[in-house]
Amino acid sequence: MKKAFPLSLLIPLALVCSCQKQDSIAEQKLAQRKTELDAREMALDEREKALAEREKLIAKPRVAPLPRVAPAEPRRSVPPDLQGLIGKMQEMQRMRGLNKATVPTTEQAASPIPSPTPE
Repeated sequence: MKKAFPLSLLIPLALVCSCQKQDSIAEQKLAQRKTELDAREMALDEREKALAEREKLIAKPRVAPLPRVAPAEPRRSVPPDLQGLIGKMQEMQRMRGLNKATVPTTEQAASPIPSPTPE
């Protein structure tokens, strides 16, 4: 019986030790999977942030570009002595226009002019 008692204690001790060895291997695998999942999660977070930024840029209202307007020419003032000459030139052009209206054209000159006396 003396030999049976240590043997009965040795068997459960062997079982406990073997279980602990298996647990440590399982814990190593679990730790490795956890680090892989953390790395995937970080990559996914980065992709989500990039996508959110892209959506913000797309949704941002764009301001229409302002049409380019050519700069206005500076207003030049005409000296008073030239204003008089310009006025005379415009008056002469008006007179020429009146003269053209009163001078008969070739078609009007060829047409017979009615005489004041009846025939």
